[in-house]
Amino acid sequence: MRMRRMRNLEPRMEQCAAYRIEHPEKYKGAWRELMPGCKALWLEVGCGKGKFTAETAAANPEVLLIAVERCREAMVVAMEKARSMELRNVFFIDMDAVGIEEVFAPEEIDRMFINFPDPWPRKKNAKRRLTHRAFLDKYCRVVRQGGEIHFKTDNAPLFVYSLEEFAACGLNAKNVTDDLHANGPVGIMTGYEEKFYQLGTPIHRCEVVCRPFILPPQEKKQVDAL
Repeated sequence: MRMRRMRNLEPRMEQCAAYRIEHPEKYKGAWRELMPGCKALWLEVGCGKGKFTAETAAANPEVLLIAVERCREAMVVAMEKARSMELRNVFFIDMDAVGIEEVFAPEEIDRMFINFPDPWPRKKNAKRRLTHRAFLDKYCRVVRQGGEIHFKTDNAPLFVYSLEEFAACGLNAKNVTDDLHANGPVGIMTGYEEKFYQLGTPIHRCEVVCRPFILPPQEKKQVDAL
């Protein structure tokens, strides 16, 4: 997500310090200590301004939700939402998804959300797509076997590409739809999603069941080299 630079970013970040994890690697394998007794650990990659994040956390108070966002200007807005709602089960990390294995232990996550990622439409940039098989390899290492990745996008070519990547990796995609809100709003929407819905733009969605798979070394290097 691209946003204009905020002159008051640092003061706003400091005001939300209780929601920000500055050294996430310290929690690797121990995230549930942030919320003893939580029933599940969920991860959202690319939370943006946090509408989906905050509303999902509020609707699932028994779940610990960790939100990742590399744009700090967007993340601070998300943290402010969580603070205004006085949520106690959501925390934020400003980082890129490439480093996910550095901060989460194998099979530590129960569910993962990828909502409206950058489609990187040029073929030469395919390896940057968050549903590229090298990323999927990372996800399936930190999400438990049988855990799920919930994926949504308004970009039809990206969705077709993603389904092909899931299949190529032997991952089962279920509840596949090319028009999620055809009969009215379904589930919690992101801010972008609400705008798309009002415009009548179809939303593509599916759920992917994670399992271990072996990624050829040369393909894994594509993301490791970013």
